[in-house]
Amino acid sequence: MGKLGKFFRGVLSEMRKTSWPRRKELTKYTIIVVTTLLFMAAFFMVIDLGVSKLLRWYLEL
Repeated sequence: MGKLGKFFRGVLSEMRKTSWPRRKELTKYTIIVVTTLLFMAAFFMVIDLGVSKLLRWYLEL
């Protein structure tokens, strides 16, 4: 149990040293991440639809 307690004390010590983002920074980063995810989802959806149409066309030949 001593090693486990020492581990958690170390974790707590390191967490106190952490520099957490301010609310404004966090909002900015969140918007960037959500925008990127939406763009990537739309991009891969278009690619998937294109490949599906191409395969359907090829299989009908």
